[in-house]
Amino acid sequence: MRKTKTYTLTNALIQRYADYLQEQERAGATIQKYVHDLTALLDFLDGAPLTKAALIDWKAQLIEAHAPATVNSMLAAVNGFLSFLGWRELAVKLLKIQRSPFTDANRELTREEYARLVRAAEREGSQRLSLIIQTICATGIRVSELKFITAEAVRTGRAEIVNKGKRRPVFLTDKLRRTLKKYLQKQKITAGAVFVTRTGKPVDRSNIWRDMKRLCESAGVEPGKVFPHNLRHLFARTYYTLEKDLSRLADILGHSSVNTTRIYTAESGLVHARQIERMGLILTT
Repeated sequence: MRKTKTYTLTNALIQRYADYLQEQERAGATIQKYVHDLTALLDFLDGAPLTKAALIDWKAQLIEAHAPATVNSMLAAVNGFLSFLGWRELAVKLLKIQRSPFTDANRELTREEYARLVRAAEREGSQRLSLIIQTICATGIRVSELKFITAEAVRTGRAEIVNKGKRRPVFLTDKLRRTLKKYLQKQKITAGAVFVTRTGKPVDRSNIWRDMKRLCESAGVEPGKVFPHNLRHLFARTYYTLEKDLSRLADILGHSSVNTTRIYTAESGLVHARQIERMGLILTT
């Protein structure tokens, strides 16, 4: 009779995987997420062996508690870990998701709501937050790339973004440069990142997320719409509306696949319905 192999998930193995991901130059936020997901599995097991049956039970629990996309991201993290250790026989299948051609209007940040967030930050006297929001939205950068917006970039009008081993230029508009120059002069910053903490370190993404959430009530914007990545989506939709050039937009955003960019440019179902209405193809009343 063949003996069943026993697998045990430990914090030490999770750390080994995190170290490996760091060696592969994966983004810090990605590593943090993978560690978080694997730790969630470790807590679920509560000392029990790691088996295919246990993973299927965990998957069922995730389905009850999370959206399908979140479930798949957590399962992908675990499957990557299993592949790293050579435990591929334990891998579980991802959920099949039919992608909608439209975005959820309840999650889509509009241009008007963006303007209200900026004004709310200014009313609260947070010029730094106001400019962070505008900089992300006017350039389409990821919040993790904000550290590349430096005093030097403001002077030259061009930032050099390095992400996942790839480099891409990001151009700053004249209006954004003028605004940031005034801020730099006021803060007496002559070199390095524009947006820094009191200790001089680049602002942390979690702090930006928290500060943006704080604006929701005074700005009259639903909290579910307010997070830094939604500013990147707004940039993408606005650019695509003007240019209709998906390939160029993919380069600007730093996407390897145009299919990813296509998701960013999707309009809500309400916008689509209004567009269909304007076609005027119903002739009888």
